[in-house]
Amino acid sequence: MSSEPPLGLLRFRGADAANFLQGQLSNDMMALSVERLMLAGLHNPQGRVLALLRLAALAPDDIVALLPAELAETTMATLRRYVLRARVTLSHESSPASLAELAAQLPAAAPALTAATHAADIAAGLPQVYAATSGEFVAQMLNLDCIGAISFDKGCYTGQEIIARAHYRGRMKRRMQHFVSHGPAALAPGQSIVLADGRSAQVVDAVTLADGRSEFLAVAALAADPAAAAGEQSGATALAFTPLPLSYALPD
Repeated sequence: MSSEPPLGLLRFRGADAANFLQGQLSNDMMALSVERLMLAGLHNPQGRVLALLRLAALAPDDIVALLPAELAETTMATLRRYVLRARVTLSHESSPASLAELAAQLPAAAPALTAATHAADIAAGLPQVYAATSGEFVAQMLNLDCIGAISFDKGCYTGQEIIARAHYRGRMKRRMQHFVSHGPAALAPGQSIVLADGRSAQVVDAVTLADGRSEFLAVAALAADPAAAAGEQSGATALAFTPLPLSYALPD
């Protein structure tokens, strides 16, 4: 995915907007502000990430969320199922005019609307979820616990029990890691690949560099197991790669 994925904009208005999102998303909505975007995940009851949203509060009763445009309608439909009697209205406002207006209203959102954001996020090890990967990964596989996208003391939200259990039981065997291919490689979110060291991996996000190589994030085992991977993927072509550092540390 060498081009910038189109952005979608959801808006939550009403006296209960923050409280409503507090019960649905993984981060603490009480810390929302107009100064910065907060990353939070929408999960299913099994703790798998349906969408990642970058949120800010224009006002206590006016919250905006940026996410890939291809997930905007399904994410809004999922959240609407939980509105019940909450005093909140949800709207999908992804037009270019609405995004331009948001950039003017919310300086913190302006960098997220630039063409360089996609590549910069991959370079920083920041995940994104698309239609092809919605529901594929549990929160910790995408390192959401390492990048401040989960609050472990905010109370209940959808998927919270599974995410908390994974957090407190110890080390995850598979996590998102940062790579660059040695040669040209067309990689897309959700694609299953075999790395040259024998590990099977699933692409989270990728960008094509000027020389045709692919810089990508993929969920893979933290330790190589060539024999096991060869047995599982004996017919696959292995992808030669160089591991790249993440901008944050993974838990021991």
